[in-house]
Amino acid sequence: MSYTPEEPIAAIATALAPSALAIIRVSGKNCIELISNVFSRPKALNNAKGNTLLYGWILAPADHSIVKTTQTVERARIDEVMLAVYRNPKSFTGEDMVEIFCHGGVSPVKSVYNQLLKNGFREAEKGEYTFRAFLNGKTDLTRAEAVREIIDSKTDFSRGRAADRLSGTLFEQIESLKQQLANTLSHIEVGIEYPEDENAIKDSYDSEELRTIEKKLTELSSSWAAEKLYQEGTRIVLCGRTNAGKSSLFNTLLKQDRAIVSDIHGTTRDWIESWISFDGIPARLFDTAGLRETKDSIEAIGVERTKELAADADLNLYLIDATEGIKNEDKNELEALLKNKNKTPLIVVINKTDIAGTDTSKEIADNLLSSFAKLPTTPILNVPANNTNISITPDTIVFISAKKGTGISKLVATVRQTLTAKIGTSNMKTGLGSERQKRAVDDAITSVNHAIHAPEKGLGGDAVILDLEAAIASLGEITGEVSPDDILGNIFSQFCVGK
Repeated sequence: MSYTPEEPIAAIATALAPSALAIIRVSGKNCIELISNVFSRPKALNNAKGNTLLYGWILAPADHSIVKTTQTVERARIDEVMLAVYRNPKSFTGEDMVEIFCHGGVSPVKSVYNQLLKNGFREAEKGEYTFRAFLNGKTDLTRAEAVREIIDSKTDFSRGRAADRLSGTLFEQIESLKQQLANTLSHIEVGIEYPEDENAIKDSYDSEELRTIEKKLTELSSSWAAEKLYQEGTRIVLCGRTNAGKSSLFNTLLKQDRAIVSDIHGTTRDWIESWISFDGIPARLFDTAGLRETKDSIEAIGVERTKELAADADLNLYLIDATEGIKNEDKNELEALLKNKNKTPLIVVINKTDIAGTDTSKEIADNLLSSFAKLPTTPILNVPANNTNISITPDTIVFISAKKGTGISKLVATVRQTLTAKIGTSNMKTGLGSERQKRAVDDAITSVNHAIHAPEKGLGGDAVILDLEAAIASLGEITGEVSPDDILGNIFSQFCVGK
């Protein structure tokens, strides 16, 4: 993808669907003058100061004019609009810009937009407005990527973390680390430049300072695990025997009747899914067919799909009907889930406790704990080793009533704690916002680590300088100070048109 700076561009910035208002955004050299050619008040527009609003009409070409009398000709009006005028450099792109607010019908929006394309504008590429903002120093790459993150955010929590990056928190972290590296680098260069000063040579290389920087970089790199969870979300599967209350829990969590609830066994024959927020963590929640032996060929397919979904899930919620207790089928399915080769975390949800009562529900929990005591004990809230099994512990058993909604807050909290256990903490400060940024930080870590161990390998100050320069360059890629064209093209091509 190639962009042509300054060339007048136009894009429909709002959804092309019936609405009260729509926005068409233009930017580039002479864009204000070009719009004045199709605006009912050209002189007022050309003389307008930045950050002002103008009222008027977008007009049709001269060949669509209406002859009012033999002496006067009036161009046909396309739509009544408001124009927001921005003068460079005080605009989003750093160029002259105009945002056209027109009526939100599909016809008027397309008519106004097509009129612009006929009068000197070209269609904007994906992300071209943000790219121009980057080129003109109005934003850096961390903030630019944060714009897309906000647009794609699935929960308020993920939006808030992206907004922190947009405000510059990540940029400031990167700049601080670069400055620390630059200070160390300058001290080493002084030591090399003035070798006669023995103290300068001795004090120029501080491995402890570099180790501190390496630790900070490592913490920053590890932050991507949390951000990825909040950005991309997770897969959570509701499984269990028929009539355990999976569909009821699905509806309760979604706060809407999406799944059919019935006392008839085998009602759910295939999975359905929906996005949901577990205390800020976006998740694809799957309601599945009940696990049981069946001669119904269609239901059997649904049971196999449930097992496949559970095997690939990031977290399984296994429901047990407290009014029926633990059946052999439950024990068999639980043992299979606990020995899953992907080590998928498991939470046991004892449902219908309002009917069964507290004592009966606790007996079921005790039965579970004793039944699976023979399995290797690895607490679910720790990251499991590859040669161990997930286990059932008191922390991974939750009592609920899906019908009455009791215990749901505890379930949500347990889900969040389980998912965030893999990333160390659920309250980590805002960190990296993309895989690209993580790779750059990891490259910087490699360079700093090489510099730390340079003396052990018999390498001199020149080698350390090269390592630290490489580390600074890697961090520069994150903010856009150093960015190959292919990286820029990949970043901005993921944006929507008009942004």
